[in-house]
Amino acid sequence: MALHLDPRICRNVAAAMGREWVVTNGLGGYASGTVAGVNTRRYHGLLVASLNPPVQRMVLLAALEEWVIAPDGERQPLSAQEYWDGTVYPDGFRLLEGVDLDGMLPTFRWAVHGRIIEKRIWMEHGVSRTVLTYRLLAGPPLSLQLRPLYAHRDYHEQRHGQGGFDMVESSDGWIIDAAGVRSHFDVRPSPVVRSGPDWYWRVLHRAERDRGLDDEEDLFTPGTVEVALDGETDVVVLAGTDPVPRGWDVATSWHAAQQRQDALADPSSEHPLAGQLVLAGEQFRVARGTRQRTVIAGYHWFADWGRDTMISLPSLAMRPGSLWEARAVLETHIKYLDHGLIPNRFPDGGEQPEYNTMDATLWLFQAVAAYLRTSGDWRFVADRLEALEGIIDWHVGGTRHNIGMDHRDGLLAGGEAGYALTWMDARVGDWVVTPRRGKPIEVNALWYNALRLTGDWCERAMRPAGRYRQIAAQAHESARARFWYGEGDYCYDVVDSADGDDPSLRPNQVIALALVYPLIEGERARSVLDRVTAKLLTPYGLRTLSPDDPRYQPSYHGDQRARDAAYHMGMAWPWLMGPYLDARLRIDGDRAVVRRLLEPFLGHLHDAGLGTISEIFEPEPPYRPVGCISQAWSVAEILRHARALS
Repeated sequence: MALHLDPRICRNVAAAMGREWVVTNGLGGYASGTVAGVNTRRYHGLLVASLNPPVQRMVLLAALEEWVIAPDGERQPLSAQEYWDGTVYPDGFRLLEGVDLDGMLPTFRWAVHGRIIEKRIWMEHGVSRTVLTYRLLAGPPLSLQLRPLYAHRDYHEQRHGQGGFDMVESSDGWIIDAAGVRSHFDVRPSPVVRSGPDWYWRVLHRAERDRGLDDEEDLFTPGTVEVALDGETDVVVLAGTDPVPRGWDVATSWHAAQQRQDALADPSSEHPLAGQLVLAGEQFRVARGTRQRTVIAGYHWFADWGRDTMISLPSLAMRPGSLWEARAVLETHIKYLDHGLIPNRFPDGGEQPEYNTMDATLWLFQAVAAYLRTSGDWRFVADRLEALEGIIDWHVGGTRHNIGMDHRDGLLAGGEAGYALTWMDARVGDWVVTPRRGKPIEVNALWYNALRLTGDWCERAMRPAGRYRQIAAQAHESARARFWYGEGDYCYDVVDSADGDDPSLRPNQVIALALVYPLIEGERARSVLDRVTAKLLTPYGLRTLSPDDPRYQPSYHGDQRARDAAYHMGMAWPWLMGPYLDARLRIDGDRAVVRRLLEPFLGHLHDAGLGTISEIFEPEPPYRPVGCISQAWSVAEILRHARALS
């Protein structure tokens, strides 16, 4: 699916800054920026390398200042930059004729005094190298002047003050050493390299200012490179952490990037969302170290999270040609089991995994079941059945953070002061926004499913299954008795919390309708669906709290505390559309409704993160996309239903 942005958007500075592109390398590294060319986030950069895939990411090459110079000396900018006082200089976006996205690969075109200049950007797979090409499509020759701007710092931080950079000039550019990392900058063919180390001060990242965070940065430049743009030979820029291999060829590199996208195409996927989102989804599938596979939760600032991985995996990697990868991801997380839990997340700094989650491990059972349905690979499940039974044992007996089965009713409880253990996990310092301690509805739906699935697999393996069947039956009966909130005709969100049973109308109960084995069925399920549809459904997902609740937060602005206060207190999450549509199909069976509810996401592909789906949306018109520009489970759950329509 090709996306096009016309001059009306590209030359409008606010509209162009509000649309972002991202290309990735399968290691957790990426290149990303805005249509305007202005870096609005600390996370933007032309080379963001993952030093310990997929974590320890560093912004190395932050930007390029790009000018074209006519034979008479007249200069016109292609790039743009914003400074601390709001000055935008240069302002090359005013010459943009359009931006096209072929899959996830962006192409920019400028009109400069009768000339058309094209730039393409991609990353090579499996290495930390970004490639940019410039081509004169029409008009007389001119020169292209490039000035690289370097940050060389952790991608969560900003660089302040001069010093700390060493540079060595080469025939094609420079070798840069800073912050313990070496990067290479090469321009072809036959550039004129003019070294002149300097600093660009107080570059503004306006999105960080909006988020109440440190919003300025100082960038190092080694000098300028000038090269002919003559319409016959492309100008090629390579930025990477390793030298360019001998014999490297730009045509081969570009062809490999296109072929990688073409290989993902599924002729049976007729819905346009499916064709585009399968390409967006590929960006989340990455290496962990040298032998393992995992799923990045979102770009720009998420690493791999266990819960997000298990929810996303069935859609992103369970199809012919990628089943090996799904198997490898499952194996990675099973390998990290500890006290019956898979990691909640792998920290960005490469530290030990964190196990502060109540539901991620239970989503693992759903992912294993999906893998078995798709692949028929019973041997994989049978060989890991002992580990899966061990998970059940830990949950029955009790594990970290007071997670354990209540033997009186078979339901799963958990929680500890200072922790948010479910997917509603916002926390600012010691303040847990949505603690949900007790017995959450979706956790117990997942628990019931884990018991049923383990029983199924044990029977198939001719292992004792009665214990799992018995606990499942007890949990099912208790759930029917405990979770129904008769006054509202829907389910309590949490029972047995420190404050009693929580009647907040939240979307978590749709998960109890949507899993392999539904926890809530019959007329109660229909009533839940009706209430969720009436109060929580938006064009871009489900609200996390009813607008009737006095705690409802309809906007996502301000510093981290203000934003996290709204994160699960009203914001609409696209990933929840997945279980909502599952429930809708199970109860109504109307695929026309699915098609209609997916339609708004086609328009969203042209907004925020181009070609992909945002993490969250404000829950009231105009439903502004916020949070991460590209989120794995958002893409995965919409892709799953778009693919099913084909």
